[in-house]
Amino acid sequence: MAGATGGTRDGELMELAVRLGEQGRRTAPPNPWVGSVVVDAGGELVGSGYHERPGTPHAEANALGQAGARARGGTAYVTLEPCPHHGRTPPCADALIAAGVRRVVVGIEDPDPRVAGRGIARLRDAGIAVDVGAQAPAVAYSLAPYLHHRRTGRAFAVLKTASSLDGRTAAADGTSRWITGPAARADAHGLRAESQAVVVGAGTALADRPSLTVRDASGPLGPPPLRVVLDARGRVPAEGPLFGPELAPTLVVTTEAASAAALDAWQAAGAKVASVPASEDGSGVDLRSALAVLATHQVLQALIEGGATLHGSFVRSGLVDRLVAYLGGVTIGPDGHPMLAAQVAGSIDAAPRWRLRRVERFDDDVRLDYEPDRRPA
Repeated sequence: MAGATGGTRDGELMELAVRLGEQGRRTAPPNPWVGSVVVDAGGELVGSGYHERPGTPHAEANALGQAGARARGGTAYVTLEPCPHHGRTPPCADALIAAGVRRVVVGIEDPDPRVAGRGIARLRDAGIAVDVGAQAPAVAYSLAPYLHHRRTGRAFAVLKTASSLDGRTAAADGTSRWITGPAARADAHGLRAESQAVVVGAGTALADRPSLTVRDASGPLGPPPLRVVLDARGRVPAEGPLFGPELAPTLVVTTEAASAAALDAWQAAGAKVASVPASEDGSGVDLRSALAVLATHQVLQALIEGGATLHGSFVRSGLVDRLVAYLGGVTIGPDGHPMLAAQVAGSIDAAPRWRLRRVERFDDDVRLDYEPDRRPA
């Protein structure tokens, strides 16, 4: 696959950098999961690295450290624009300059206001050739939650659902264990591990009393995701697994309709509480405001787990940034619970369209990843 700026070789090396960056997806947030590779003056791969955790060296520093003196006169590839500012680590742009590379290939510019082209400008001012855009679509897809957070001030909303082949999330009696098999459920916990928050509505919190913790996920893990309950009227009591601070932190997003007693009980149980405006119809919280609150809690990706009323509200609001649907090899029938408990469109012409980005099989189940289709009709 050719890159946008330097042909097939640039594309191949940036693809490698993207794969490296993905290794930090669970552990790097709230920083971006960046990958980098370095080739010497002769084009030989001499260094590679990724950003693992906040406070540890960034991808460029790791790749340059591995390359050592062989980086001089070579080319560095990095998925996201190198930072020009001091944080918990020194500026990556300065590290590239000090290493003596002659060229830097950048996947995409960093929209963070502290960067926003300044890293590229610093490199060019130092006489380094900088090419931007190699594998930009792949980089943007990988870093979508980070980029969305920085551009909009809202958490990236991933709606996750598991349904039967005929689109039912539970049988008529409310039972849903298990629509999908163990492999698909383990993958769903991996999706939780990639998120900094797991979100449910008051109805799900009352009916299921979930813990919303990460289980059965292999590989490195970051901090446990924030458990978030959207409860506009203070219906959820401050008890049960959701309010066990030893498991994970909890945030209740509510409105002024919740009583002072409910707020006091949540806080006494160790939960954080945030108040936002009510939705236009007054039935829930304003979802756009809720995602903005999550962004202030350093949530890049929020996994919206349910239930059907909340899912329907998110789809109808146009705030779903990615939809992950697990389809189980089971059929339930018309009396089962639907995936969306809200009217989304009155006609097929008005129905939201989705672009399929990924398909993965787990025994007799399948995972489908979609993005909103915002292309012109």
